Amino acid sequence: MKVSVFNRRGELVGPIDCEPVVRDEAVWRAQLTPAQYAVTRHKGTERPFCGGLVDNHRSGVYACVCCGLPLFTSETKFESGSGWPSFFRPLADGNLLLDVDRSHGMVRTEVTCVRCEAHLGHVFDDGPRPTGLRFCINGEALAFVDADRLADLADPVADSGPSRGTT
Repeated sequence: MKVSVFNRRGELVGPIDCEPVVRDEAVWRAQLTPAQYAVTRHKGTERPFCGGLVDNHRSGVYACVCCGLPLFTSETKFESGSGWPSFFRPLADGNLLLDVDRSHGMVRTEVTCVRCEAHLGHVFDDGPRPTGLRFCINGEALAFVDADRLADLADPVADSGPSRGTT
């Protein structure tokens, strides 16, 4: 798969080749809190207005809590009133996987992390301009990194070879 990641200088590079992150359920359970595990590994949903990232207004990047893949930026976050962190555009299209979700008697579009298949939330077509999309994401599925600490998200694949462009 090809993803966009941060290098050691805190620069976004990609898309570059990356292997999927596959772990045993016991490893996921040990790595994540019970709430993070329920949301990301078993397609759970946190209660609205309960997550610490709903009201986060700092500048930075939201990454997958399971594998650290960067997913969204604070520049695309908006107040949707839904009770979950909402974004109108992903950081890089290739970092997300969208799939039809027919659970709970509804038809929705599920959003997962392309690298580790963590359930993140859903995307709807009732968002603001310029995309009209609302990526409604569980805060338990996200790790926030402040803008001045993006080098902390440095991914080893960023140094494994030449990137094929920058997002």
